[in-house]
Amino acid sequence: MSDDESMGGDLFQEPEGYFKPEEEPTFVRHQMLNGNELQLRLVGHNPLWGHLLWNAGRTLADYLETNCDRLIQGKTVLELGAGAGLPSLICAVKGATQTVVTDYPDPDLVENLRYNVEHCDRLPSPRNIEAEGYLWGAPATEIARHLPKSDQAQGFDLLILADLLFNHSEHRKLVATVQQTLKKSHDAQALVFFTPYRPWLLEKDLAFFDLARSEGFNVEKIFEKPMEKVMFEEDPGDELLRRTVFGYSMRWSEENIK
Repeated sequence: MSDDESMGGDLFQEPEGYFKPEEEPTFVRHQMLNGNELQLRLVGHNPLWGHLLWNAGRTLADYLETNCDRLIQGKTVLELGAGAGLPSLICAVKGATQTVVTDYPDPDLVENLRYNVEHCDRLPSPRNIEAEGYLWGAPATEIARHLPKSDQAQGFDLLILADLLFNHSEHRKLVATVQQTLKKSHDAQALVFFTPYRPWLLEKDLAFFDLARSEGFNVEKIFEKPMEKVMFEEDPGDELLRRTVFGYSMRWSEENIK
């Protein structure tokens, strides 16, 4: 992280000789729009931020449920950087043909994703969701094998990216993964929802979409919603931006659809 991206000081430096006990997992509940509840386990703590349920994930889950007829039912879905996997679970519950939920191949993160899949009692039978570790930009062969054979070479109908844009150094790898995995059709799209938790870096967040356009995608802003509260009350920067979720759709440009 560059100096202009930091909050000041070495936030991750522990005093010499300091030992912090391993934190236990926590549980959170998400109420679906139909009143049903999903319980999710979060890892106790993780430097990759998997110990939090982010606003964009909750908001995107509601957006998907609201538009499930158009976005989910009968579709194949891939989520990147999923954390607890809430949007993916919503897709699986609401009628996706197949969902693959992924996060960085850290054992704790992947095991926690699989725990949430295994313990979701609202999933259909046979199960239509699988959890995998995946490194952005890497070959997506292992992900694609969960698709029906007829779709493995084509890719997914819907990609989900929730609160990933803060990781500016990974933008190119994220776009490369979308290029690998998004089906080349008029209906296929990647939904990218995020909150600018560091408002002074909003332009760097949005640079992701400039890169996407240069790599063959059309980008459209489709959603904006201020939440009631910020996630991190003590953080600096514009308070309204820090509690607003923005949503964008990425689709292949016409010349890239064969």
